[in-house]
Amino acid sequence: MDRFDLVVVGAGIVGLAHAWMGARRGWRVAVVERDHRCIGASIRNFGFVTVTGQRQGDTWRRARRSAGLWSEAAEAARIPVLQRGLWVAAQRPAAAEVLRAFQSTEMGQACELLGPAEVAARAPLLRAPAGALYSPHELRVESRDALPRLVSWLSEVHGVRFFNGEAVLGVEPGRVHTARRSVQAERIALCPGTDLTGPASAWLPPTLRLSRLQMMRLRPTAAVRLPTPVMGDLSLVRYAGYAELPESQALHQQLLRECPDSLAHGIHLIAVQSADGSLVVGDSHHEHLSPEPFGSEAVDQLILEHLHESIHLPRCEVVERWTGVYPTGHTHDALVEAPDPGLRVVLVTSGTGASTAFGLAEEVIQGW
Repeated sequence: MDRFDLVVVGAGIVGLAHAWMGARRGWRVAVVERDHRCIGASIRNFGFVTVTGQRQGDTWRRARRSAGLWSEAAEAARIPVLQRGLWVAAQRPAAAEVLRAFQSTEMGQACELLGPAEVAARAPLLRAPAGALYSPHELRVESRDALPRLVSWLSEVHGVRFFNGEAVLGVEPGRVHTARRSVQAERIALCPGTDLTGPASAWLPPTLRLSRLQMMRLRPTAAVRLPTPVMGDLSLVRYAGYAELPESQALHQQLLRECPDSLAHGIHLIAVQSADGSLVVGDSHHEHLSPEPFGSEAVDQLILEHLHESIHLPRCEVVERWTGVYPTGHTHDALVEAPDPGLRVVLVTSGTGASTAFGLAEEVIQGW
């Protein structure tokens, strides 16, 4: 029987974050993962560590901390940081009012509010007729490359042992059982990600469901350089840091009149750029206990319309399409349960795993 100080079940970003935080304390750590490689939610995203716009309080604070930890891990694990910062381009005066209100909060610290002429001078690709907010806090990695590099770094530098391709059949105090082995540990962290019916299900609330996202990779027909990730007006009524401000209500009503289909599909614009010049663009949100695996071309076209509203782009070819998924339906953005002194169940329930996992894991491990 293998013995460790910490066993993490799940090798998504939340599980890897717990493995790193345990290793930082000098613990002997193992990770048990049902898949042979990372193919789930943690690589089907933008790789965008978003701080500005996260819900005020714990989520925003964890995102601020996670951005710093991501910079540390990226340097140590040789993960390229492809973009830094964020532009939120305002198409409507009501959106500019939301950004103005946001900047006056604690969360707007170090952010800049710029008029249309200033935006054109600093970020000429942006379409921002009502101005824009610039945030310096964000960073972006390529998730499909970053996660395997994190795994290699944790294994080779921190001695974390990975048991891939082993589904967990049962968990009891001090032991994790797979079909191949039993792993003993003083501490067990269950990080189920989107697996709401697996070994962690006994401790998950029945309100949880999954949100399915549609995303695309575009190749512009002419070279463009997007200086930072970009968001638009729809983000201001979806991201809680903006949406919970009173000023967002007027914007929401205007969007209901002008683009009700986009709101109905949970669309808000995020566009980021990869090292090869391609753009990753999304996304939409459809919730269900078992989401449809099929994407909608009509939804993709709505996303592309919002992209061209916010950015001056040449014609773009869609070279990849995929769906992401994340758990939702909890009253908070993250769930941490402690059913036993040696057991923690940790789940990010708001689509902010890449943005908050490191900060959340640090709290969990420090509090153990």
